[in-house]
Amino acid sequence: MESHLKKREISLERELNSAQYQAVMHQGGPLLVIAGAGSGKTRTLVYRVARLITEGEDPSSILLLTFTRKAAATMLERAASVGGRECLKVHGGTFHGFCHRMLRRHAHLIGFPAGFTIMDQSDSQDLIHLLARQLEFTGKGKKFPSKGVLCTMFSKAANSGCMIDEVVEGFYPHMTGHIQAISTLFQAYRDYKKAHGLMDYDDLLLHWLRILREFPEVSQTVSNTYRHLMIDEYQDTNSVQAEMVRLMAVGRNNVMAVGDDSQSIYSFRGANFKNILDFPKMFPGTRIIKLEKNYRTTQPNLDCTNAIIANARQKFTKHLTAHRAGGSKPVLFVGMDEEEQARFIVQSISQFIEKGVEPGEIAVLFRAAFHSFGLETHLNRAGISFIKRGGMRLVDAAHIKDLICLLRVMINPLDRLSLNRVLLLIDRLGPKSAEKVYRAMVKAESPLHALSDFSGRAAYVQEVRDLGGLLLSLSESSKDLGGLMGELVKWYRPHLESRYFDDYPKRLQELEQLRAISANYSDAIEFLSDLALDPPEADQAKDESGKLILSTIHSAKGLEWKVVFLMGLCEGRFPSRFAENSPDEIEEERRLFYVAATRAKDHLYLCYPSFINVQGAGLMPARPSRFLDEIPEGLIEVKRFGDAAMSRRTREAADKKAASPAALHGKHSRRAKTAHRMGNEFQAGDRVRHSIFGKGTVVESIDKVRVKVLFDAAGEKTLRLDFTSLFIL
Repeated sequence: MESHLKKREISLERELNSAQYQAVMHQGGPLLVIAGAGSGKTRTLVYRVARLITEGEDPSSILLLTFTRKAAATMLERAASVGGRECLKVHGGTFHGFCHRMLRRHAHLIGFPAGFTIMDQSDSQDLIHLLARQLEFTGKGKKFPSKGVLCTMFSKAANSGCMIDEVVEGFYPHMTGHIQAISTLFQAYRDYKKAHGLMDYDDLLLHWLRILREFPEVSQTVSNTYRHLMIDEYQDTNSVQAEMVRLMAVGRNNVMAVGDDSQSIYSFRGANFKNILDFPKMFPGTRIIKLEKNYRTTQPNLDCTNAIIANARQKFTKHLTAHRAGGSKPVLFVGMDEEEQARFIVQSISQFIEKGVEPGEIAVLFRAAFHSFGLETHLNRAGISFIKRGGMRLVDAAHIKDLICLLRVMINPLDRLSLNRVLLLIDRLGPKSAEKVYRAMVKAESPLHALSDFSGRAAYVQEVRDLGGLLLSLSESSKDLGGLMGELVKWYRPHLESRYFDDYPKRLQELEQLRAISANYSDAIEFLSDLALDPPEADQAKDESGKLILSTIHSAKGLEWKVVFLMGLCEGRFPSRFAENSPDEIEEERRLFYVAATRAKDHLYLCYPSFINVQGAGLMPARPSRFLDEIPEGLIEVKRFGDAAMSRRTREAADKKAASPAALHGKHSRRAKTAHRMGNEFQAGDRVRHSIFGKGTVVESIDKVRVKVLFDAAGEKTLRLDFTSLFIL
């Protein structure tokens, strides 16, 4: 046996670096492994399991807890390839799965039957909805959080140990008027579950922790059974899980926790950043081993990411060094605006693909899903297929579709599908009434006039008229597309707040992003066409291989790509404006930035626009993210719009934009107004552009103020030049 172990140790020394080897060979007592990004933490756990088994440990005495069943299964499979099939007998799984097994044995201790029922998320939401109706918090004409949001609130309270009112005030401040009702419902939910032998997902943790606390003999039995306790991604544990680990290791403290404090980014799920920092306090005598050799990227990238995290207020200090040689400095691109940022990213992606980099090896990361909306239209236009993770694509979100349909109805009032969607936004107007409105519009010479003059005694009639009046006036106005979209958002906002009460502030911000994108277009036809463009394979089988990745940073954790672009790196976007009043949240934003930057294997691009569209204020100067300011100048290569380093193609694209009808709006507006004062100067055959209907050809100058135009997409329209602007091409 001794010779076998000696051979095994020699093999481990060859296959592991020094820090990994020390962690794998640790003999007993608490061990905290601080595993930097790309430093081989999974390899370390795998080899430790294999080492224990080959040295004769009973597999049933080892407990490996992770955050996904797949992760646990993968680790044990890898351990089996190193240490033999006995490794597959190790008890591995998620916290929730382990707690479930334990509660089946011990739930009677706290008054639950062994056959208690586990509710899935749908069950929990349905029960919450039932209780809310019984308590008369919901019903006709009442605004109250949806069952889905209430379920999320209750989960946050359970995982964080906070009172429910603290959760509402901290995460849902626009719902503080309902705090008392939400608190009452929360208690009713808890009481109902206890009375009927029900447990939801969070109860599995809470009830197992209660048993460990109240029955020391159970805690001791667990400690005696599992002599080796290993926890993966310890920085993602919540307060309940950390206390659970302490009680399951009582008397032995033989715990190996692996994680990275610099990658703690899930506080919104209840994860407690302080758990990993306080591990040595919870387990006195803890040995700390740092894995600082990075196998993912190159030293220039690591110099940058080391600088990003260096200013963290609380951390285990570490300095990552690259195993790989060579590499180029990260690039900081400073764009004129968000349009220029998107153009640069698309052009750079195209160049990498031309050089042979697979699209699936390239990722664009962002703080919030709506930050990529403008980029998506540019990618569609360039014919670059992509997958989006961590949020809906622009036109998939319900509130975005609502606004797009409003714009479509303005262009074509008899677009039946769009009209039906818009009409059903109106209170007390159902499908039959929508059909009645549509029939009245079909019969009329001017459908929008018919909408504005719609007759009837029903409660919804006045709002239908108001909608028709708005669309009619906007279709004849001289506003540019961005201004028109702003007016549509104003009309839609009450419906947004009513239909999406739970998260309308976030949705309103996304609508503002859509409005800002529209401002870059000369007319609505071109804008809607770009929105409707899908990647070439969109209608084919959903094969995700070989496509560019767009992802929120939270969804990108644990992944890696050859080329990574981080976009929108300006104050208010990253860090998020919602974090500005909380030092702890700013620190988490810093860690989020670090996680994003450490996803790059070869090339890292940091991008920010000099001007951004701000809700309610329009185009405003942007300040670079405070995290960019902390990176020493010598560590990054700076590129700006118009630099000689930029390609001729990019400059030509900028020149084209500057010469576009949108950019020359003031000049064309003067021409249109002069035409009215001096007499109608438009002639049959003139090619013109309208801010809504797009390009067309003048058919007839009717009189001094009226002109008939055949638009390429919207058909024939008669326009009054004293109400609208028509630009000669």
